[in-house]
Amino acid sequence: MLHYALVFLVIALVAAVLGFGGIAAGAAGIAKILFLVFLVLAIVAFFSGRRVL
Repeated sequence: MLHYALVFLVIALVAAVLGFGGIAAGAAGIAKILFLVFLVLAIVAFFSGRRVL
């Protein structure tokens, strides 16, 4: 999941450099959501003692 967040971040950066503001904002939003889901799953795995990810 972290991999996909980084992919969308790179897409957002490339789109922003090329001037596609709407696409860049959408990709950055998706990257944020995926990163937050990754953090929640990582915290749950850490406190439960199990390997969820």
